[in-house]
Amino acid sequence: MLTSTQIRGFVFAALSAAFYGTNPAFAVPLYNAGMNPVSVLLFRYLLGLPFLAGILLWRGESLVLARHEFIPVAALGIGMAFSSLALYEAYLHMNPGVASTLLFMYPVLTAILMTTFFHEKFRLITAFCLGLMGIGIYLLMVGPEGMSVSITGIVYITLSSLTYAIYLVMIKVSKTIRSLPTIKSLLWQLFFGAFLFVVMMFFTPYTAPGDLMHWTCLLCLALLPTVLSLLFTMRAISCIGPTPTAIFGALEPITAVVLSIIILGEIITMREVMGGALILLATLMVMLSSDRQ
Repeated sequence: MLTSTQIRGFVFAALSAAFYGTNPAFAVPLYNAGMNPVSVLLFRYLLGLPFLAGILLWRGESLVLARHEFIPVAALGIGMAFSSLALYEAYLHMNPGVASTLLFMYPVLTAILMTTFFHEKFRLITAFCLGLMGIGIYLLMVGPEGMSVSITGIVYITLSSLTYAIYLVMIKVSKTIRSLPTIKSLLWQLFFGAFLFVVMMFFTPYTAPGDLMHWTCLLCLALLPTVLSLLFTMRAISCIGPTPTAIFGALEPITAVVLSIIILGEIITMREVMGGALILLATLMVMLSSDRQ
């Protein structure tokens, strides 16, 4: 029998994943209005800062980083920004729902990075899941009647997933990062990410939101897949632990696919569904086997 705490944890985990899956639903309409990924992400990060700062102030916590925390958090923020940028660039070149599904291969890549660079024991299940993931990627890359998905899109989403895997490894191996309160860490990560996008503005045309609808989309990006997704993740982990919370992360690509069909009018083929299912299966097997170990 599930306890009330466990039920709340499952609800929080589902909401966190669903909110994160709203990224393409709000980003793609901004692209259609003429905004580019760097501009969209700059506003997303900047608008997210007041929410996180307000939460810290409400809790009576300090906003200031210690000197030894500055470089690790800056590196983490820049890594997160590059992962976000590659994902948002991928939306321009392929079905956003498929891109969100391919992004979900990051747990498998994280396991490979930990084995390669930090001497974790290589497990047979990792190799098996890597093979499943490869088959899933192949099914997603080959469209109807032999038509291929954009190679540029595949490169961008692979970079996004790999960069996010590196981001997770940095969190796992850095004692400084692990000792920081999560919201405070994310606040400064968004700050450094926003600073990176400001620098990119010198090399990328700046595009501003044009009307209330565009500002609404930007505010939703800052609130739903950024602030609320994080807060619900934290609450879920406190109620049911990290592994069940991570498993509910499978709702992220599912939400993205459903919203892409309903809001963006995208078409998902059975082949893409099968490819996405294999990637999700491989990811869930890696997470469950890691927890058991």
